[in-house]
Amino acid sequence: MKKFNIRKVLDGLTASSSSGTASPQPGTYQNDVIQETLQSEHFQLCKTVRHGFPYQPSSMAFDPVQKILAIGTQSGAVRLFGRAGVECYCQHDSGAAVIQLQFLVNEGALVSALADDSVHLWNLRQKQPAILHTLKFNRERITFCHLPFQSKWLYIGTEKGNIHIVNVESFTLSGYVIMWNKAIELSSKSHPGPVVHISDNPMDEGKILIGFECGTVVLWDLKCKKADYRYNHDEAIHSVAWHHEGKQFTCSHSDGTLTTWNVRVPAKPTITITPHGKQPKDGKKPEPCKPILKVEYKTTRAGDAFVVMSGGLSYDTGCRRSCLTVMHGKSTAVLEMDYPIVDFLTLCETPYPNDFQEPYAVVVLLEKDLVVIDLEQIGYPIFENPYPLSIHESPVTCVEYFADCPPELIPALYSVGSRQKRQGYSKKEWPISGGNWGQGTLSYPEIIVTGHADGSIKFWDASAIMLQVLYKLKTAKVFEKALKGGKEEKPSTEIVDEDPFAIQTVSWCPESRMLCVAGVSAHVIIYRFSKQEITTEVVQLLEVRMQGELNDVDSPDPAGDHPPTPSTPVPPSSSSPTQEGEPPEAQPFTSDDGSRDNVPCLKVRSAPLKQSPGYQVELVIQLVWVSGEPPQQITSLAVSSSDGLVVFGNSSGLAVVDYLQKSLLLNMSTSELYSPSDPYQRQPRSPRKTRQPSGALSDHSDGNNVSEEKSNKSPTSGSTTPTNSDDEHKQKRFIEMVKSKSRRFSKTVSNDFAKMSKKISSPTEQKTGLDAKDSSFSRSRSSSVTSIERESREAISSFHFSESFPRKTDSSPSPSLWLGTTQGTVLVLSLSLPPTGDQRLQQPVGVSSCGTLIRLKGGILTMAFLDSLGAVLPPSYEPWSEPNAPDEEKTRRRRPASPPPTQEGQDSQYAVVCSEKQAKVVGLPSQSCFFKHNITESSFVLRADVVQMAAGLCLACFCANGHIMTLSLPSLRPLLDVNYLPLTDMRIARTFCFSNLGQALYLTSPTEIQRITYSQETCDNLQEMMGELFTPLETPEAPNRGFFKGLFGGGAQSLDREDLFGETAAGKASRSLAQHIPGPQGMEGMKGAASGVVGDLARARIALDERGQKLGELEDRTAAMMASADSFSKHAHDMMLKYKDKKWYQL
Repeated sequence: MKKFNIRKVLDGLTASSSSGTASPQPGTYQNDVIQETLQSEHFQLCKTVRHGFPYQPSSMAFDPVQKILAIGTQSGAVRLFGRAGVECYCQHDSGAAVIQLQFLVNEGALVSALADDSVHLWNLRQKQPAILHTLKFNRERITFCHLPFQSKWLYIGTEKGNIHIVNVESFTLSGYVIMWNKAIELSSKSHPGPVVHISDNPMDEGKILIGFECGTVVLWDLKCKKADYRYNHDEAIHSVAWHHEGKQFTCSHSDGTLTTWNVRVPAKPTITITPHGKQPKDGKKPEPCKPILKVEYKTTRAGDAFVVMSGGLSYDTGCRRSCLTVMHGKSTAVLEMDYPIVDFLTLCETPYPNDFQEPYAVVVLLEKDLVVIDLEQIGYPIFENPYPLSIHESPVTCVEYFADCPPELIPALYSVGSRQKRQGYSKKEWPISGGNWGQGTLSYPEIIVTGHADGSIKFWDASAIMLQVLYKLKTAKVFEKALKGGKEEKPSTEIVDEDPFAIQTVSWCPESRMLCVAGVSAHVIIYRFSKQEITTEVVQLLEVRMQGELNDVDSPDPAGDHPPTPSTPVPPSSSSPTQEGEPPEAQPFTSDDGSRDNVPCLKVRSAPLKQSPGYQVELVIQLVWVSGEPPQQITSLAVSSSDGLVVFGNSSGLAVVDYLQKSLLLNMSTSELYSPSDPYQRQPRSPRKTRQPSGALSDHSDGNNVSEEKSNKSPTSGSTTPTNSDDEHKQKRFIEMVKSKSRRFSKTVSNDFAKMSKKISSPTEQKTGLDAKDSSFSRSRSSSVTSIERESREAISSFHFSESFPRKTDSSPSPSLWLGTTQGTVLVLSLSLPPTGDQRLQQPVGVSSCGTLIRLKGGILTMAFLDSLGAVLPPSYEPWSEPNAPDEEKTRRRRPASPPPTQEGQDSQYAVVCSEKQAKVVGLPSQSCFFKHNITESSFVLRADVVQMAAGLCLACFCANGHIMTLSLPSLRPLLDVNYLPLTDMRIARTFCFSNLGQALYLTSPTEIQRITYSQETCDNLQEMMGELFTPLETPEAPNRGFFKGLFGGGAQSLDREDLFGETAAGKASRSLAQHIPGPQGMEGMKGAASGVVGDLARARIALDERGQKLGELEDRTAAMMASADSFSKHAHDMMLKYKDKKWYQL
């Protein structure tokens, strides 16, 4: 445990943080010692688990005994799924697409074939699968693989039409090769094309079926090394399926036909059908259809067989979606899918191909979904998917992560979310049920909140490295549906043509359950959590007019600019009287030049709104158009349940709203927040347009006449003045001059809104001009940039409500709002709150600016406060209570913030401020900088958070160059610096977020969330927390051949492949054909391989015992026969002695 004396602020710090330091004033903090408990050994970075649907899937396999599903992707990833909560992610180093997967059934191993012509053997007997062997082909391209059940020999078909055989135990090539020119007829003059199918005859392991792309199918005799039969068809082949008796097989073709062949009749198919083709009456061929990409033929013991296929629809069909066709007897069911089909597998009761299959489900892998169909129920319902594969149901636009939440929160969300579940699912259990859950005990409530492009918000239970959706909130219900084709409304929706309800940022208080969301249409919605259903007759609406400075145009009349005079805010509300001359309603109006003004981007619903239990709308805030220009995007957002306030900011300024009184308290540009004597104040380059109405309730005020008063820069003055100026007519010409340039800026914002998924939209990451750096992250973003446009568009980047010391002269903490800008300035607003109860709902809240506190390089990302002992001071909150309870039960219980002990001349709080370049720790109320650390020079920080670890506090940072760093608090001593992930995708920058107890996550693809940890404790417990994929199970018994089949040889014929493919019989393969690469997994893989060998030995021992038992039975039978023979011989000898001396006539 290291101790830091505040007087010697930088003793013992590393050289990397020695530059730019500040010391406290002499004579203070002589006895103030803060003990820091976090050390470097408390940190370790590793990936924990990946959630969501595999991005760009390409292949699939299923182990029918272990009941494990594997999905391969185009990026070389393999996702393994068992029962709910058992998932695993693996990645091939090459990143090549996975073209095929094959399980070694019930062996705990998986073979993957990649597009770079490599074959890999994965060991699944360990919690984190690893590659045991790799075989890289050099001269031929892999097109198809087949591994027979209970065989160690893998058939690999190539683009040249050849078939090679690999021993999966040693991963070496056999010298046995089936060449394409020997497989096809000698009279054929053309190459048959790539191998598209390989399978062995279910009843004869010595015969394999080879399908070539051209339409030729060959039945090859492995022992005789020749083709028994050749089946030729005019149309290209896509897949082949055997009948379980091995006498027939079915092929799917590119013209939408299915041909069924008798093995012994190669001349022509016995049956040719076009399942979806129109049958002409004159006996002609049916019209061609789309290719049937795959067909499976599965038999049942009690009824008709199932034929399942994908594709084959008619070209003129009106159905544009992909379909799966299930034919059973005379019935044909066409099942529409939401996305194109990648692959499907029919799940059967037995793994043996020579027995009745008894299919019970079909797993369909789509481009963006996984569907399992129940074949045993009428109508073929789908199973309810237990995996969290719906993250991308609508594109994710923002993510927030909350670890160590209140324990009662997850049950509360689950109780309201359980009512949202769909009906009509299959009543049977999910069929992919393999594996076992982890046994880890390190668990605490974790919640992930995702915002989506359709305006929905999902709450996920992320405890214990699992993920389950709890509750879904649809924010779009608050608004009217846009009418297409309305020309008049076009200007107000131009910036949000695509996904107008998309969520941009979320502010959530788990303790009070208050939720505040900001959308791309410049709207903010405030929600309360309730367990009761209500109907809201009129949705409360507050329209805010935020107008930034026009600093890039010379002023036509400098004398016409009147600086704002000090004012005290008078919030308009439904309970307060309206000002003189106010009409009862505000209406949008059109300015003299015909442009839209005071019009929001979306129209709030006018009909009564039925709100189910869960999150219910409290207030809707909308920014309106200003003189024909759309409102700017909201870059930051914060809510305080204890104060009853919501604050949001953009490049125009900030607004503070009292959601209890439904009133606007403050609406100011960023420059107006600076004090007149502030050394950081930016002098305006041109006059501001006279501010028009800033905000009012839509049913109590008029946009032309309401004079919304705003707080002054100086908190000491108290006079008021209306904002409407007499020189408005003089500035009309000036407004016209700047409109052209303003529209250009508006167009940029429009593009940003329309391409929401391609830009940073997190509240701590959105900054003016950030899109210009999408392609060049190495560019410095320090506050020394002298661009006039950037200087003129200083945006609010972060907020923090706190019980703190807004002024140096304060002796006790008071409610305050701290805000950071994209130029690195930290400003403070002092809040004056009325007493709780009825006075809080009637008296106005006072807001006054206290000027600048500190300046850092780069935009401000996060702020936090520590007490005098170095413990974090969480924002005060109002504990949750049912908002729809009877009035007598409603009590506003504000959790009092414990005031720290204060002594004369001594700081009792420390403010931690982190920007894109630096971090500083400032003492309060003295405002002295005690610690300073330059985080990065060549890059910039994308996300920073003050997080609570098990052993103390730290500041966690994620840089654009991929480094993840942690700094101790309050000394800012570097504890961890790992080059984890080079930033290659803006999605990562937009969604990366830290949470308490060493947890973090980001969206690694449009459909997947990657969770990581930087806690040593979590890394140590990770193996225990992860589930196990492999479970020791006995393979089902082989089907009984029956007496007559055994007597007359009608059963399955076995083949000793070792004698056929082994080095003794087949010789060695060419070394230049493929290269064997041992797996890089090290000791873990060796242990897994050893466990596999132990399993093999156990199975061999069982086989020997069975053989010994049979030999013993044979020996007993032989002994019995010998005894019987001896007895017969004795009786015969006695008879001979009895009659040997007698004559024939004496007999």
